[in-house]
Amino acid sequence: MINISSMKARFLLVAALVCGCTSAPQYDWNSDLQHRLATDFCQTRQEVKDYLTQYIPDVTDEQIDAWTASGKLENMEIDGQTMYFEFAGRNLFRIDPLANAIWNADKPEQALPDYSGYQNSNISAIISGAIDAERAGAAQPVYYEPKTYHVTYKVVVDADAVPAGETLRCWLPFPRTDLPRQTGVKLISTSEPEYTAAAEGSRHSTIYMEKKAVKGQPTVFEEVFEYTTAGEYYDLRDYVAPAYDTTSEIWKEYTAEQPPHIVFTDRMKALSDSLTAGLNDPVAKARAIFTWVNDCFPWASAREYSTVPCIPEYVLGCGHGDCGQVTLLLMTLCRIAGIPAHFQSGFVIKEGGEAGLHDWSELWFEGLGWVPVDQSRGLWEDAVRTIPFTCDPSETVVPDNYRPDFRFDSAADADFNDRYLWFHFGSIDTYRLVVNSDFGCALSPEKTFPRSETVDFQRGEVEWRGGNLYFDQWHRETEVR
Repeated sequence: MINISSMKARFLLVAALVCGCTSAPQYDWNSDLQHRLATDFCQTRQEVKDYLTQYIPDVTDEQIDAWTASGKLENMEIDGQTMYFEFAGRNLFRIDPLANAIWNADKPEQALPDYSGYQNSNISAIISGAIDAERAGAAQPVYYEPKTYHVTYKVVVDADAVPAGETLRCWLPFPRTDLPRQTGVKLISTSEPEYTAAAEGSRHSTIYMEKKAVKGQPTVFEEVFEYTTAGEYYDLRDYVAPAYDTTSEIWKEYTAEQPPHIVFTDRMKALSDSLTAGLNDPVAKARAIFTWVNDCFPWASAREYSTVPCIPEYVLGCGHGDCGQVTLLLMTLCRIAGIPAHFQSGFVIKEGGEAGLHDWSELWFEGLGWVPVDQSRGLWEDAVRTIPFTCDPSETVVPDNYRPDFRFDSAADADFNDRYLWFHFGSIDTYRLVVNSDFGCALSPEKTFPRSETVDFQRGEVEWRGGNLYFDQWHRETEVR
């Protein structure tokens, strides 16, 4: 049970701001965690029912009880009251088949892939370029459709979030400079004349600045940068990888456990063994895992990662996950199978100047190196797949019918469609800004207090001598052109 009344650290901070005291409150992780959970689980039952009634006018209390008990309406007991995840109502229409049918009937345009326009066009162009390159005898990978972006990124801390005169410490995301598909990285300006850039190759790429708070004014940290990004294509459909060198540092590091989120539990080991049974080639094993996760776990809005003890186990338990959650599940199952896997994340840069948070992974195959795999994009939805798959993700033993079947009108269409369907298993589109090569690592310079996002690093981080500043005390602004 979450006891909101025990949140002394936050109350002390508020008291300090009201009375003008300069002493910092004593930080306490338990109080911080309680605040994070209460921020996520902020909907009452009536608020959830009001939302559902918009689309299911005759929804009953019995139905809500059943969805609550099953976890399809994600909830938690806080201060003796059942409270619901902020997006529990919307998520129900994503993860429950009957509710999903109601949503799509009411909003047919939202049944389409999120990026059915510009991203599909980009993927088609990358595939066409890859086919031409293969005909010309080019080796994998080849980089396609480069785009250059000019980005202004801000973290804006609320006015009076800390007492006037206190120093705020801020870490901003910055493009990695160690990737062949992300080049021409240039820092143009920063809001503060003094800053620290993380060393090249750091697991989290950051720009760090400090600034004193001014009473009654928001505190703004800004960076302006440019970079060029390209799509990267590998055709893994017929690739048979050589055996791994199990003495290599890459294999030993990236097939190991990485607590608390990559842990080889008995359930995880049984799943990985079942999914890869009878398969010897690492690519075939990874493809089987990728397909199963794609088919079993629909995308849904996620609670903050810092509130989840072990994300892959959480995904198995609730039956859904967002991009980072299903990525960590894929990585765990692959590492158990002896396939090196690491986390990669940052942003999807959208047409029209938007930047959305996104996570994916890279898998290591001998003869190729690190290959991008975007689990939440999965088997691409506009491709033809004739046999739908259903499964019970709670089962440990996986049936053998998760491998898809297809139909095509011609050999040329079949090849293009097949590449299209499997694009995110081995390739990545142009619209990316890569910040991280791992998860849960130390920032540069190190933070004193736990991060707002203890797993991923994308939005940024802010703290002062009194503790971390959580996401409800600041926001980000992004301008892309």
